[in-house]
Amino acid sequence: MGADLEADGFGSALLNAGIPEKMISMWTVDPQVQLLDGAKGSLFDALEDMDAADCMAKCKALTRGNVDSMYLQDGPEAQKIAEVIPYFPFKGIPRFYDIGGFLKEPEVFQMIVDIFVDRYKALDIDSICGLDARGFVLGPPIALGMKKPFFMMRKPGKMPNTIQSASYDVEYGKREGMCMPRDAIKEGERVLVIDDLVATGGTLSSAIELVKMAGGVVVECACIVELKFLIPSRVELYKKLNISDVPIWALISEEVLNNEAELGAEYKDDGEEH
Repeated sequence: MGADLEADGFGSALLNAGIPEKMISMWTVDPQVQLLDGAKGSLFDALEDMDAADCMAKCKALTRGNVDSMYLQDGPEAQKIAEVIPYFPFKGIPRFYDIGGFLKEPEVFQMIVDIFVDRYKALDIDSICGLDARGFVLGPPIALGMKKPFFMMRKPGKMPNTIQSASYDVEYGKREGMCMPRDAIKEGERVLVIDDLVATGGTLSSAIELVKMAGGVVVECACIVELKFLIPSRVELYKKLNISDVPIWALISEEVLNNEAELGAEYKDDGEEH
């Protein structure tokens, strides 16, 4: 598909404009898209009688409006990835999901990176932030795939010349706050925040606070896994913190994560907090 698109003038122009190949492929199968006014209609009718520049701008806008249709939560790709994410009893939590499972599977890891690159290159991202510590694993390859700068948010005392958020709660304890370099974000920059999992949303709320402190805008918080049963708690927290406008997106929910780790008699829950 990619080679055919590059050989086609219009297809090549779409790729160069940042339209994901998967979105273009979807349009060729079913040109019915969510239009900018919210109605459903034909892509080709929407582009009729436009010059090249206006056509590309409209395609980018339509891509942003239809980005959720590319990769559905718990869809086919998510289910394949879920097969290699085991869960353990850890930190007193019966089902602690371990992304180390897919890190041992290069093809699956690459699939995850490609999915995130596809989704976010359509959303005008300026920089990508990874949260301590699993966001450091996920963020850099996604940033490289998008050709965007990457920066870290870490625990206090780990980096020089930082700003720090307030303390926050997570599902298994309390955290002091997050830190980021003072010069990581310029005023008005659009930032993508990446972590492995969202539960109560405490860590992500700290990241959102820091980006705002630095004058940036969080376009979205992106995670591999979302614990849907905690969404009401997260919604309540974000209303309280006045950050309900920041979208959270995750590819997989606990509903398809059924890979229980095989544990020997020597296994013990040795997490830091209980």
